[in-house]
Amino acid sequence: MSVFRLVGATADHATNWVARQVKARVPTADPADRDPKFIADTMDLGWRLVRLYFRAEVRGLERIPERGPVLLVSNHSGGNVSPEVLVTTLAFVRRFGPHRPFFQLAHDMVMAYPMIGSLLRRFGTVNADPGNAEQALRDGAAVLVYPGGDWEVHRPTWEEDRVDFAGRTGFLRLAWNERVPIVPVVNIGAQQTQLVLTRGDRIARLLRLDRMLRLKVFPISIALPWGLDIGDLAGHLPLPSKITVEFLDPIDLRAVSGPELDLQAAYRHVTGIMQDALTRLDEERNLPIVG
Repeated sequence: MSVFRLVGATADHATNWVARQVKARVPTADPADRDPKFIADTMDLGWRLVRLYFRAEVRGLERIPERGPVLLVSNHSGGNVSPEVLVTTLAFVRRFGPHRPFFQLAHDMVMAYPMIGSLLRRFGTVNADPGNAEQALRDGAAVLVYPGGDWEVHRPTWEEDRVDFAGRTGFLRLAWNERVPIVPVVNIGAQQTQLVLTRGDRIARLLRLDRMLRLKVFPISIALPWGLDIGDLAGHLPLPSKITVEFLDPIDLRAVSGPELDLQAAYRHVTGIMQDALTRLDEERNLPIVG
């Protein structure tokens, strides 16, 4: 065996070992962890805080079906802090009450954060696994997904007005197979809570983060309190940027695609509607952070 092959085999072995250790330490969220009483006790205070700090504005809640399963599909912003998730979640539970089943899918790394992961589970956050989403929809719940994941949430700040799901179509198959409507959700402002300089996708590939941590990026940003924030693994203190969230009209994929799902056409349709709305929201903003 050549030296290069030996080094490669050793690196692969180390990568697989780290991946197994990380997986063993990531808590698996049980939908039963969702605590309606905890949500009822904390949602008003949480809403007051996001209204005060982020001047949160939410539009179109009346477009969400009043009952039954629904897939909420949103663009993702704000790095590992992602304040738009908090705004969206609080707005939903204030509108429909804590007893309507509602779950949010999150990356394993988010679920692994001490204390924060536990609080999120009580609010209905579960690991971003297709099985979790399928079961929740079959049980009649609303499910919030961010198809762009770590790729979109760490996009450079000057690309904040772009919907970038990186071609991921799993959400379409999910909605089609479970026969549920898609409610697109767009947000603007959260990407200005830090200055993302680069996704660092090349660094992530070099460090084999995809295999070890299911991360395709290793972002570099300027953020409080660190100054230069490498990786955003510890999160950051978000700047008080005004955040606007808008729920759009429900989409019936069968009405769009006919009897068979055309993934690419459906992808262009849904992301096109979202991009038009996001562009409109971006044009409404006059100043960075201030909104």
